[in-house]
Amino acid sequence: MRILHILDHGLPVQSGYTFRTRAILKAQERRGWQVAAVTGPRHGAAADAVESVDGLTFHRTLEPLPGGPLGEMIGIARLARRIGAAVDSFKPDILHAHSPVLGALAGLRVARARGLPLVYEIRAFWEDAAVGNGTGREGSAKYRATRALETWAVQRADAVAVICDGLRGDLIARGVAAEKIVVSPNGVDLDLFGAPVQRDAALAQALDLAGAETIGFIGSFYDYEGLDDLIAAMPALVAARPAARLLLVGGGPMEAALRAQAAASPVAEAIRFVGRVPHTEVERYYALVDVLAYPRKAMRLTDLVTPLKPLEAMAQGRLVAASNVGGHRELIRDGDTGTLFAPDDPAAIACALAGLLADRSGWDARRERARRFVERERNWSSNICRYEPIYQRLCAAASVDGSWQRSSARMTPRPQRR
Repeated sequence: MRILHILDHGLPVQSGYTFRTRAILKAQERRGWQVAAVTGPRHGAAADAVESVDGLTFHRTLEPLPGGPLGEMIGIARLARRIGAAVDSFKPDILHAHSPVLGALAGLRVARARGLPLVYEIRAFWEDAAVGNGTGREGSAKYRATRALETWAVQRADAVAVICDGLRGDLIARGVAAEKIVVSPNGVDLDLFGAPVQRDAALAQALDLAGAETIGFIGSFYDYEGLDDLIAAMPALVAARPAARLLLVGGGPMEAALRAQAAASPVAEAIRFVGRVPHTEVERYYALVDVLAYPRKAMRLTDLVTPLKPLEAMAQGRLVAASNVGGHRELIRDGDTGTLFAPDDPAAIACALAGLLADRSGWDARRERARRFVERERNWSSNICRYEPIYQRLCAAASVDGSWQRSSARMTPRPQRR
């Protein structure tokens, strides 16, 4: 089977989006399928029209995304042309577009023209991501228009994949047939990220963490991650646990504001910013942390979407504590595989973390249960099997006479022409 993936951006850019993409493509290759990808104009500059990164082939849309009110529509047209060219050279059996919806819209044009089935995979609703990133407002005209466009694309795709039950439930509430949707959850490539490394004493010393009780966050600094609440919790946490330290690894739109907040904190000396580190080095920082904290704020985005980072922490044998929002509840069983605390509440964060640091008696068993959960339910080597029935059904339907009943929940083949 040959699958052409349609992406907003890809490697060598480092993000949760590209790491999930890499895991999917590598797992599909191990399955024996042939894969390639097309990146859109928002990927940015590329040296060549076709590049190989980490053994994966990427067809680049070299024309940039123009500005102005028609910029996104022009970008869809440019991406569609690049997908068409990639179809000519790669000759896929199926197109697999990944959110945001711009990729699905471009993919639908090519799927219609070339008689190919299209799977549309949603990792987050674009309109909710804009609210979470501070670039949109829930209920605005643009929000409603983007939501309607997303629904339009989902209804016309031949099958839909989502990363969690929250997104699936939302689509069903919009009238999308449940049997058209498959959940392909976030996972960890345990071949790449499954062997925890030993604590680096020299690195701990350099960061003044020797002998510390270290709370960590490793990821992107967006407003919805709630890192301001975590920093606000530090005075109370240090009062209860004087050896407590906060290690923040990463960067993003909120970095300057968070650094300023930390500098003004009465426990500024207990807060460390490392900046971004290569993904190949991130395990060294996981090994320094006692508890990984994920204080996401309560909003539609965090209730519907499951994050990747807590799974990485579990795979690394780290203890996790997170806000009690819907996306976290799909991953963490409170008191069993992790700890959940009230969102948007620095006092609740401090209390939960202080309690964990004060009593380590059940840490080893909890970390082992969390690790087994990742191995059993969130391992890409098994997750990839969720795509196979969709691919096989669509390709079988298309092979009947090169077409199939569009927008049918069961993808029923059309009768053969006589």
